[in-house]
Amino acid sequence: MLLYMSNSAQEGQSTPLHSVSVAGVVVREDGRLLAIRRADNGTWELPGGVLELEETPEAGVAREVLEETGIHVEVDELTGVYKNTTRGVVALVFRCKPSGGTERTSSESTAVDWLTPEEVAERMAEVFAIRLLDALANDGPHVRSHDGKHLLHQ
Repeated sequence: MLLYMSNSAQEGQSTPLHSVSVAGVVVREDGRLLAIRRADNGTWELPGGVLELEETPEAGVAREVLEETGIHVEVDELTGVYKNTTRGVVALVFRCKPSGGTERTSSESTAVDWLTPEEVAERMAEVFAIRLLDALANDGPHVRSHDGKHLLHQ
C-alpha cells in the first residue's frame, strides 16, 4: 500500500516541511574558492539557493552559481549534505570547476571573490566554512547538521 504524506493536520500532527537548497564549491586551478557576500545579510557564503521543483541538483547548482557570480561551472560530485535544524533547510553541496564567464555581482550578492582556504575560515561562519573545507578534503560526502550558528556534533 502506498501512502502519501501531506502537511495537513492529521490527529493534531503535521508532517515537517523541508526546503532543499544547493550550493557550489567552485575550486579554481590555483586552489582558490569562489564565494559571495550576500546582499540580504552581508555574510560570506557559497553561491547557491533553493532547488527548483523541475531541475536536477546538478542543474540547480550550475544555475545558482551563474546567477549569483557570472561564473559557468562543471559540476563534479556531491561533497556534503547539511541540515539547518532550526529552519528546516537541507543543503546539497557539490564541488565544481569553473568553465567560463566573468565574475560579477547580482541582486543576491554585493561582492564576488576567489578566497584561499585561510580566508574562507576568517570570513565565513563555521557552519558555512565547513562546507568548503569538507569539499577540499576529498573524503566525503559528509553529512552534518547545525542550528544556524553552531555545528551539532552527533
